[in-house]
Amino acid sequence: MRKLPIGIDDFKKIISENYHYVDKSLFIKEILDFGSEIALITRPRRFGKTLNLSMLKYFFEKTPNSTAFLFDGLNIAKHQEYMKHQGQYPVIFLTFKVIKGATWDSCFSMIKRVIANEFWRHNYLLESPVLSKYQKRDFEAIIAQTASDEIYRVSLKDLTTYLARHHNTNPIVLLDEYDVPMQEGFKHAYYEETALFTSSFIGDGLKGNEYLRFAVVTGCMRISKESIFTGFNNPDVYTMLDKAYSDKFGLLEDEVKTLIKECEITTCQQACLDEIRAWYNGFSSGQHTIYNPWSIINFINRNCEFNSYWVNTSSNDIIKSLIKNSDEDVKEEIAQLLQGKTIYKKVNENIVFADLDAGEESVLWNFLLFSGYLSFKNLRLGNDNFRYADLFIPNKEIACMYTSTILGWFSKKEIRYNTMLEYLVNGDINKFTELFEEFVITSFGFFDVGDRKAEKRKTGDQESENFYHAFVLGMLATLAGTHSITSNREAGLGRYDVMIMPNDTTKPALIIEFKKVNARKHETLESVAAGALQQIADKRYACELQHKGYTHIIPLAIVFEGKKVLVKQ
Repeated sequence: MRKLPIGIDDFKKIISENYHYVDKSLFIKEILDFGSEIALITRPRRFGKTLNLSMLKYFFEKTPNSTAFLFDGLNIAKHQEYMKHQGQYPVIFLTFKVIKGATWDSCFSMIKRVIANEFWRHNYLLESPVLSKYQKRDFEAIIAQTASDEIYRVSLKDLTTYLARHHNTNPIVLLDEYDVPMQEGFKHAYYEETALFTSSFIGDGLKGNEYLRFAVVTGCMRISKESIFTGFNNPDVYTMLDKAYSDKFGLLEDEVKTLIKECEITTCQQACLDEIRAWYNGFSSGQHTIYNPWSIINFINRNCEFNSYWVNTSSNDIIKSLIKNSDEDVKEEIAQLLQGKTIYKKVNENIVFADLDAGEESVLWNFLLFSGYLSFKNLRLGNDNFRYADLFIPNKEIACMYTSTILGWFSKKEIRYNTMLEYLVNGDINKFTELFEEFVITSFGFFDVGDRKAEKRKTGDQESENFYHAFVLGMLATLAGTHSITSNREAGLGRYDVMIMPNDTTKPALIIEFKKVNARKHETLESVAAGALQQIADKRYACELQHKGYTHIIPLAIVFEGKKVLVKQ
């Protein structure tokens, strides 16, 4: 029985050692058909980028022993005009996906090792007459990892030159996960160093290079305004928004069904396909909806046990930090996403890390989209000639990440978080209030709304109820599996703040109205709470719940004055 290739991204190993392989070999045909001099293909991590580039390497590379047998029986073998390219070119293959490091020195050390290994793979050039003695000296220094920084910066350009002259044909460059060092730099505060090196290495190696046949570069996203691709004739960029290559990364539903059938695991065959879709499908790619391949392979390998396989392969530190430090509007929209709603946003493939650090909201949403933590639908052109789309959480696995992040906001040991929510949904408001008051005092520090918001709050009246509203919505988002949480909807004669509707209509439903005390109007917590409850009654917000069959309805006023809070029913 064939094995599942968990953690294996070497194409030759998968084919030669009889692992399961979902045939993506027509990726080769598309690469040749499009004819891009430099193709930058962005996809989320673990969506098959390294495996596909490994396949390109074994297809195109000229080697002493033929590798044509690896493609026997695959779809590309049916196209003889494309098979003529098999084994005809020198290839440079570099993957930066393993680059990690808390400092630039450790990161650069790993980059040098990756480059050294590729030079060693072509060490036959040390015997070639096309290299001068000085070039051979630099070549050997790169392998020994003793070369100067300047030599490493131009090493990609140099290696293409050497290979082209030796083989009398220009090489193909395959650069995998080019942006990993920059993400590491952003996370550990040495971004400028990574951006400077990447700009030199990729820019000098690819832009206007007369010795380059073509290059395929992959990453999670396109990095913009960082001089990474300055003057390099702008690569042809293919993201998940584009039709090109849309079925070559990730798994289509038919491919998932075939894989499950081939594995001959009875439990998988009996598993509900709807539930598999709910957990691992939902990623929009061009005109296709695709499954996360890493999660599917691990799901099958674990005898069809539903779990968060993809999310748990990364610390998600950047994502969690960005969400935690976002303002109240972003937090409220995340709560809406966890309720299964969509949010309408401008879509821009160009990510600017500096703007992420500055809390730029539009960059945050696009970072989440192109990293795989959001999906999109209804992509269209706006009146301003920018593209817009409805963004949503693709599946249960990704929703788990958002929920765990929200729980992280409230992770103080002294806070009995789950108990507090249990009191609320069971209608025990007195016990809920005791814990909630302590909760607010302890947890408001987690909701840093940023300097811009802080400056607004200094003016008094500009302090918004939205902050408190978002705070509570963040808590309630973890109830998404058992309750429907709606916000700012019309009901009765007005628009309520939050409504909590349990899936079981015999359990308590709640209507929550948020208010903020205005000290300049001599308001008190008690007077404002009374007004909020009167508003719920006068506006007849409960009519919607009564219409749906709820008989136990609790109106609730939650009133804030700084870190003071009053909950009243």
